[in-house]
Amino acid sequence: MNTDDLVVIGKIGAVHGVRGEVKIHSFTDPVDNLQDYPKWTLRREKETKQVELASARFQGKGLVAKIQGVDDRDIARTYAGFEICVPRSEFPELEEGEFYWYQLIGLQVITQDQQLLGRVDHLLETGANDVLVVKPCAGSLDGRERLLPYTDQCVIAVDLAQGIISVEWDADF
Repeated sequence: MNTDDLVVIGKIGAVHGVRGEVKIHSFTDPVDNLQDYPKWTLRREKETKQVELASARFQGKGLVAKIQGVDDRDIARTYAGFEICVPRSEFPELEEGEFYWYQLIGLQVITQDQQLLGRVDHLLETGANDVLVVKPCAGSLDGRERLLPYTDQCVIAVDLAQGIISVEWDADF
């Protein structure tokens, strides 16, 4: 499998109990959407493994999962720290004008005045709206990191083909 085609949808944390279950930090929204992808590619540094999800359930505010064939706490511990990845091709198609976060990362952010603010480094979920974390890059207006709300008032257009997000934003702000 081409690892460039993989998208991280979660991460395996500590073990849970004695039967080989692990705590999962899901990056999906809602968090239990991670269960929609039963075949995972686990990645940690240069190591990859193919596994299947046997089961998952809510435990407190997070998820606890059982990986197929892992029935022992000590074996489950060896999975801690692995990123949970799936191929982009497994993601459902989105409506026009909707984007996955991974599609926005790396795009240039340009104001209506054609000033380059930087590139999207990552996004934050705040509850009210998502936030673009824009870091300076070659050709940026200045060396400032900016936090821009991902709202209709701020984001005017997203052009994936051109690699540009057009924003209504005062560069001095």
